[in-house]
Amino acid sequence: MALRVVRLGSPRTAGEGLRIGTVRRPPRGVPKAEFAKRDYYDTWLPALSPSLEVMKLGLAAQESGEDKDWTAFVRKFRGEMKTPEAQHLLDLLAALSHTTALSVGCYCEDAARCHRSVLRELLAERGAEIA
Repeated sequence: MALRVVRLGSPRTAGEGLRIGTVRRPPRGVPKAEFAKRDYYDTWLPALSPSLEVMKLGLAAQESGEDKDWTAFVRKFRGEMKTPEAQHLLDLLAALSHTTALSVGCYCEDAARCHRSVLRELLAERGAEIA
């Protein structure tokens, strides 16, 4: 078993398991009953997404392509992930990765400039088994 980090809305892969959306907002124009059918997510966990303010920094970093902007986003998002709630959720996902197939994801096209890359690092730091 392992945890995968995926792009929401992309076709599911074999062994991916439960897909968890770590996004601030659900997909636009998609009925709630079709989120899983359309390969977005099975369950929604917005507590592991950036706040609106930090999400705007991340989008600006994607647009600018500047490393300093991305570094600022990562620093702020990591700061948000230090809350007790986020720490408990990250620890839970890391522990589950050793016994259950699951995936976490976001909509961003470029995984390298997306908060899911930071989530991957945070989960790895907690000992998650990452595919």
